[in-house]
Amino acid sequence: MHTDHAARGAVPRVGIMSAASCLPAREVTSERLQEQLAAASGLRMPPRMLERVTGIRSRRVAADGEYASTLAVRAARTALDRAGLAPYDVDLLVFASATRDMAEPATAHAVQAELGSRAHALDVTNACNSFLNGIDTARAMILAGRARRALVVTGETPSRAVRRAPSGPEQLRDGFAGYTFGDAGAAVVLAAVDRGGILDVDTETHSEHWRVGGIFGGGSRHPRGDDHTYFRGDGAELREVFEKVGTSVLDRMRQRTGLAWEDFRHVLVHQVTVPYLERFVELTGVPRDRLVLTVPELGNMASATLGVQLDRVHAGLRPGDRVLFVGLGGGVSIMTTVWEKA
Repeated sequence: MHTDHAARGAVPRVGIMSAASCLPAREVTSERLQEQLAAASGLRMPPRMLERVTGIRSRRVAADGEYASTLAVRAARTALDRAGLAPYDVDLLVFASATRDMAEPATAHAVQAELGSRAHALDVTNACNSFLNGIDTARAMILAGRARRALVVTGETPSRAVRRAPSGPEQLRDGFAGYTFGDAGAAVVLAAVDRGGILDVDTETHSEHWRVGGIFGGGSRHPRGDDHTYFRGDGAELREVFEKVGTSVLDRMRQRTGLAWEDFRHVLVHQVTVPYLERFVELTGVPRDRLVLTVPELGNMASATLGVQLDRVHAGLRPGDRVLFVGLGGGVSIMTTVWEKA
């Protein structure tokens, strides 16, 4: 467990100055994806099975020639423009994503080269919590005096890790969680603020469950071999883990800050499937009208999920409005961040 009592920390605090997202133009419906799977594998599936099981109607998919960095750069340019900044105005660039362009060098360099900047550039990766971890890392560096303004970006292309031609029912089952994936990019600009800002951060990690799901290729365990480049995981087991450990982080946050659900203008939560989100609401008591629903039309966008949700509500926020971010990531980690618009 790691708790950061940001609300009691040193002034100035760090706030989110602007937010943006990027969605690929190509849309793939669950019905079309199921047709493709059936044609490639010869498997027979009940009509509209993918949509009925996941609640996902469609998702966006990156085109050939579009990469994680491509989506990150597009979102970054919009976020900088909204903040009234040029690329050279930021001195820290964090690419925080579960997917990347390559194993080495850091994808942050590909983003920075395209933007045109000389900021200190690095990658942060922690499955679907990457973007929140990137924001927290940038905030810490600003508070430490290592940066004045930070650009945190993500570019998620998990659709590239989906097995499109399963050899049989076992492979279909093993990779089923991957069929929830959608691609997206997001970005935020961070800077010191005199009021509001990031008030509270908390995390809880249960690494004994790291084998439950992931993409296990590309590292020293499986440096080569196509089979390891596909997402594999037990969605039901992962959900059980989150149900057992996830609510304690939220309970601590509410007790520590004294904030009730009604004190948040929005609650942004990582969304895997519609049934998963409904179970989250049932367990936590978060009011549905505080949620920003993205999963039915965009699927599971990995760490970009919270960035896309923030972009959808950011323009409508007023000074003093509070937003709660709830991150859930394979590994397994849970993270909360309380932010108040300055």
